[in-house]
Amino acid sequence: MATTADYKLGEYTYPRGWFMIASSAEVTDTPLAVRYFGEDMVLYRGQSGRVFLVEAYCPHMGTHLAKNTTSYVVKDKSHVEGDNIRCPYHAWRFGPDGKCNDIPYSPGPIPKKACLKNWKVIERAGCLWIWHDEEGGEPDYALPAFENYDNSQWVKWNIEPLGELNSHPQEIVDNIADKGHLVPVHGSEDMAIFENRFEDHVCWQVLKAGHRTLSSKEEGMTNDTWYTGPGILQSTMEGDYPSHMLIAHTPVDDGLVKVWYGLLVKSPNEKPTEADISIAREYEKAGLDAFAQDFEIWADKRPCLSPMMVKGDGPFDKVRIWYKQFFNARERASDFQKRVNGHYISKGTSRDPWEDAA
Repeated sequence: MATTADYKLGEYTYPRGWFMIASSAEVTDTPLAVRYFGEDMVLYRGQSGRVFLVEAYCPHMGTHLAKNTTSYVVKDKSHVEGDNIRCPYHAWRFGPDGKCNDIPYSPGPIPKKACLKNWKVIERAGCLWIWHDEEGGEPDYALPAFENYDNSQWVKWNIEPLGELNSHPQEIVDNIADKGHLVPVHGSEDMAIFENRFEDHVCWQVLKAGHRTLSSKEEGMTNDTWYTGPGILQSTMEGDYPSHMLIAHTPVDDGLVKVWYGLLVKSPNEKPTEADISIAREYEKAGLDAFAQDFEIWADKRPCLSPMMVKGDGPFDKVRIWYKQFFNARERASDFQKRVNGHYISKGTSRDPWEDAA
């Protein structure tokens, strides 16, 4: 397992950006143990309906706040009380701001250090998101709006948790520039366009090609794919079934990530019929099968610390420079952006054949 230091990405172990931590459906008033960015955390939904994320261990005696089923705090359903969470060991209660606000057996003052680290959670498009920054700064770009999620003509995605992948996220992000794998892995056919564009914290890929399963050979398919920051990939696909894909990955530990997949599908009708929904679910599965082809490769490959680039690969070198902005102080981000911002066309397609190359 390779680490951030092995890839020489920068001074911080984990990247700065917006990251998914769970689907909305996963989080209830039963606290959920999660781990991200090398820290154990607890997710829970308060009685207000809001979702909260706090560090996992009670400052009193180190008890994990979620991993208990036998304490009477849990059995009596006082584990989550309003928007507060109680420790199952001594019933200390912590508010959504992380501060202890009740020690039921003690008449003394609550220690000022009786606090839990906490993170602001945004619930959007059926997912839960947090901003991570090892410098502790506020977001320097916006969380995507995911506009199609709230469009009644689109069948909403079912977020699929794909589990943990024993890989550094660099290997996943490389895929945005990887022209060479599209035919052997995904069955792309008659590739007409493959290009990348870098715009500060966003990295784009445009692909136009046929596909063995996701489109007819006659129609082909145009994919407009982009990263907003280091952990949120979206892709709009025009073809037989217009769709909008989400792939989110979040570091668990250095060299270990958790991954999710979802697909919105546009209905031909103003309000999707049962038949439209059934077709959308089949297409969602086909999209997941296509992504699983990448997932299998990543799961069993050795780390690629320095790609052996050849013509036709795509601009891996630009992607790796772009990615470094998230592992260094934000004041240096523009240095990396200036080195890659622009438009890059990979040769070897029908629109840009090899014979046109300089």
